[in-house]
Amino acid sequence: MKYLKYLVTCFLLFLSCETDLDDNALITLSTYINNQNYELGAVIACAASDENTNDVLTFYYPEAGAINIRFYETLNSDVDKLDFSKYTQVFIESEPFFNGYLGKFTQSNVAEKWIIITFELNNEIKISNPIRSKQITKPTVWTNEVVIDQTQSGMPNFTWQNNAVGDNAIYFQVISDNQNNLLSGTYTYQNQFQYYNTSNVVLNVTTQDPPDLILGDAYNFTLMDVSQDNWVNWVVLKTFESQ
Repeated sequence: MKYLKYLVTCFLLFLSCETDLDDNALITLSTYINNQNYELGAVIACAASDENTNDVLTFYYPEAGAINIRFYETLNSDVDKLDFSKYTQVFIESEPFFNGYLGKFTQSNVAEKWIIITFELNNEIKISNPIRSKQITKPTVWTNEVVIDQTQSGMPNFTWQNNAVGDNAIYFQVISDNQNNLLSGTYTYQNQFQYYNTSNVVLNVTTQDPPDLILGDAYNFTLMDVSQDNWVNWVVLKTFESQ
């Protein structure tokens, strides 16, 4: 009888340990995508340091129908950014950004890391390109330095300093109304964008035709200067009145 109790106890301990191992394995990105259809570079995402707290703000674009949005990170930045076994899931809630058009994760981090955002869409796991946080070595610069030319009524033309703090790969521009609703979201390689002229736009997350600007109303211009490793070097925030 004692021997039987001993066997049962050992068996239960074994099951407990195996369950713990399975739970730990499930939170790695490599295990999550194992034997699943997935696409790398299919989530638009980047990160910046907060202007006041230096928290890491990770922004992403959730396509319509996206489910099971996840946040993964490495222990530090001294790893192979494409080794998905080094990424573990962090269970934090995202917040709406531009009233939910984009999403945002906020973290108070000590170490710089690699970050990946995933979601599921059309029975496939979509994976962002790795994001290198640089809140210590290259904190994001926040400014309102942009030239707005409103010679063409209702179509303001925005120009900003090119590669202002170095390491630029692409620019992301958002025009929003005074209630923070996103009207247009575009990417350019050039340091210029005109609302709403897409001749130099290389990527567009605007899902509907942007409305005409109402003369005399206030609007917001937001610019993110994004590096090759998806860190936001420079943010421009400017409120303007449509003319």
